[in-house]
This record gives sequence, C-alpha cells and structure tokens, in this order.
Amino acid sequence: MEFDRIIAVRNNKTVYRDGDKVYKVFDSNYSKADVLNEALNQARVEETGLNIAKVLEVTMTDGKWIIVSEYIKGKTLAQLMEENPKKKDEYLNLFVDLQLEMHSKTCPGLNKLKDKMNRKISATDLSATVRYNLHTRLESMPKHNKVCHGDFNPSNIIIAEDGRPFILDWSHATQGNASADAARTYLLFWLNGDINGAKKYLNLFCEKSDTAMQYVQKWMPIVAASQTVKGNEREREFLNSWIDVVDYQ
Repeated sequence: MEFDRIIAVRNNKTVYRDGDKVYKVFDSNYSKADVLNEALNQARVEETGLNIAKVLEVTMTDGKWIIVSEYIKGKTLAQLMEENPKKKDEYLNLFVDLQLEMHSKTCPGLNKLKDKMNRKISATDLSATVRYNLHTRLESMPKHNKVCHGDFNPSNIIIAEDGRPFILDWSHATQGNASADAARTYLLFWLNGDINGAKKYLNLFCEKSDTAMQYVQKWMPIVAASQTVKGNEREREFLNSWIDVVDYQ
C-alpha cells in the first residue's frame, strides 16, 4: 500500500491520506464486525445532515480491513486550541454548540447506548456487587434516543479551510442520553490532563443545554466503568477512581 502520508497512528489502526481520500487501515487481527459497524455508523450518521466525512468504500488489502472516507482539509480544534490559547474559550463554545447540534439529531439505526454500556460493565473485572450496582444505576437513568458520539473531544473536530466544522470518528456512536455523552467528554478532558478545560466544558454544556450539572455527574461512575475495559493502566486507574463516587458537590 502506498499513501501520501500518515495522519494518525492509534491502537490497532493507522490513518493515511492519499489525495482527497483518507484510508483508515486496521490491524489484521481487528474484528471484522467492528470495522463494518464503524462504517455503518458513519453511513447512518451521514443521513442526519451533520457535517461529517462521507464513507466512500470499505475494502481489504493484505488481510487488513480499510475504511475509505473523504479527506477534510483543515485543522482540528485541539490543534487550534494549542496554537491560539487566548481563543480557547471561543473554541470551547463552538465545541459545545457542535455537540448540542449532534444531540438534536436522531438516528434509529444506531446501537443503543444503554445496551453497549451494560455489555461493557459486564466485561469489566469489577466485583459482582459493584457491577450489580452499576447495572442498577444505569437502568434507572432516563432513556433517550439522541445521537451520541462516544468519543467527542477536540481532536475529533476539524475546521475545514472554508470555516465549516466537521465531526470525525464515529466508531463509538450510539443513540441514547446526551448527558452520558457529555460525561464521557468531561472524563476525556481529565484523561488529557486538562482539568480546567473539563470544568469549563461541563459548565458550558449544562448552561447551553439547560441541564443540571448533578444529572451529568450521575452518569460519570457509569461511563467511567464502561471505559475500564480498554485503555492503558494509567487510564484504568483514573477511571476506577470515579466508579465509587456517589455524592457530588
């Protein structure tokens, strides 16, 4: 395989650019079902009218699955925040507005967020008592059907050269409760070491969506637990620290 350049290297996958296309190449041991589900998620979300890179093809080369998408030329919000720290608040406002626009959409074909979280909690190495408590908490939370990204962070937003924002990477997309998606974003800011950004983000999300902060915070132990089945040891240690948190101030 010959491509112009590498855009990103992540666990079990490498993203290349070749002309006006992006090739996400998965390791040969990557689940076929997960690759096809990601492509299907992306295709389904396209139909909501959100600005995303369109899927062009799913193929296989040298025993490796590849998702081919449009290349969006521009910079990620993470890059812009780093390059223009004085404009970070402005970028955070745009970031939250994009997330709320996404949450305003429905996409009945996506997997249900609660089903995915229940499966993930069951797959953790937490004790049976803790798992039971988390499953019970999850089932008690209101059921919604909003489009949720599952990995909504500034590195997954690209601002095209014409100023249009695009949301990337739909591998974790589900339909469910927007506050669970916000809790995940909050924890991602923490995992990246941006605690101040996490606090500003949560305040903005709650203010703009007219959501009680305590409601988003109730999701955090559930979301953290569902994420402990992946990531490195440092990430798992951090996420585990959130699981036993019940009362928030």
